[in-house]
Amino acid sequence: VYTKEGHANFVTEADMASQRFLIEHLSPLLPEAHFFAEEQEENKMAPGWNWVIDPIDGTTNFLHGTGHWAVSLALAEAGQIVFGVVYNPCSGERFTARRGAGAFCGGRPLRVSGCRRLEESLLSVGTVPGRRDLAGRAFARMRTLYDRCQDVRRLGCASLDLCWVAGGRLDGYVEDFLQPWDYAAGLLVVEEAGGRVTAPDGAPLSLTRGGGVLASNGHLHAALQSQLE
Repeated sequence: VYTKEGHANFVTEADMASQRFLIEHLSPLLPEAHFFAEEQEENKMAPGWNWVIDPIDGTTNFLHGTGHWAVSLALAEAGQIVFGVVYNPCSGERFTARRGAGAFCGGRPLRVSGCRRLEESLLSVGTVPGRRDLAGRAFARMRTLYDRCQDVRRLGCASLDLCWVAGGRLDGYVEDFLQPWDYAAGLLVVEEAGGRVTAPDGAPLSLTRGGGVLASNGHLHAALQSQLE
């Protein structure tokens, strides 16, 4: 059962139940923290501590029974992500990171790939289904990158795409528009695994408003950025 908010933008009962569960169990851990969660009516970052929550990232995959979706949770202090976890219930994989302490999957350290040549890279390119007005640019970028890399993928879950960059399964990931709860946890996982995450033009990502995302193993960041300009 679900309600539909515009084209390809779904909110399921599972989204709401997941968010309620997280808020209920996180509130006692850090009572002074605010919640910046996707399914809240007033979903904005507050001063101080914030839990940044995407209760189900990849809802379309979830609805279709595709096992590539996740619960994404990050903790921000004064506008900086200090802890992140992305959990895929279907695979049982849990990606975690703490600022300055590394990134892990199931207790095993994560490290980005060593790929340094764009033509040898495997990339994920998002199609921004919630913003059909951006489709032309998104598919043009996909073709541009496809012509210059080994191959492209479209996986449909931003938080997991970021974690796959962190673990070396992907060498880069591009999407023209995401919300902060889509990338907050994965951003830290990539950085702590040795990679880099910015806006497509190289600017720092905002935690208060949405925008485009470019993630890479670091070695390919400049080459990818030049192709997106």
